[in-house]
Amino acid sequence: MNHSHLESIRSELRESSEVKIRVAEKLSSLIAEIANIAIQSLKCGGKILFCGNGGSAADAQHLATEMVCRLELNRPAIAALALTTDTSLITAQSNDRGFEFIFSRQIEALGKPGDVLIAITTSGNSENVLKAVQTAKSRKMQTVAFSGMGGGKIINMVDYGLTVPSSNAQRIQEAQITIGHIFCGLVEKELVEQSKEEISI
Repeated sequence: MNHSHLESIRSELRESSEVKIRVAEKLSSLIAEIANIAIQSLKCGGKILFCGNGGSAADAQHLATEMVCRLELNRPAIAALALTTDTSLITAQSNDRGFEFIFSRQIEALGKPGDVLIAITTSGNSENVLKAVQTAKSRKMQTVAFSGMGGGKIINMVDYGLTVPSSNAQRIQEAQITIGHIFCGLVEKELVEQSKEEISI
């Protein structure tokens, strides 16, 4: 057994846990507020759009899937969409106008007033994500950032900025998917409770 590997594993797990503890201490109220914004949008016929690059693109798809399919509860589908999945659109837009417009163009087509954009980024400085936020705001959408590394440029652009307290991209992404699962769970439970109340009336 390689003891240096064991210590490295334990060190990374401790670091990941410590980041999540700081998230719990500093960001719990903001996570609840963001969930409430999404719930109100959905109740009014809105939808949730997710975007991000690389690992954040995977998280965008993951969270949109949790909302459309299910997280824990059997319930009607929740209107959510990841702007990272249409390879024909992404490659055409990148080729014709530039990679920085791959998300903003889709928001221009699909975003409506009252919808919510959740932009996922480790640095907060990705140009295509920043342009997505600009376009969402021009469409009178609510804008949310899951960021890290001090927040980056995006934090001063969005309505709700959630900055994971870490400068390590891996730890930031681990915390962001945990936050995303909590967010989806809060939304799901609230909408299921609403459905039960409507059925009982």
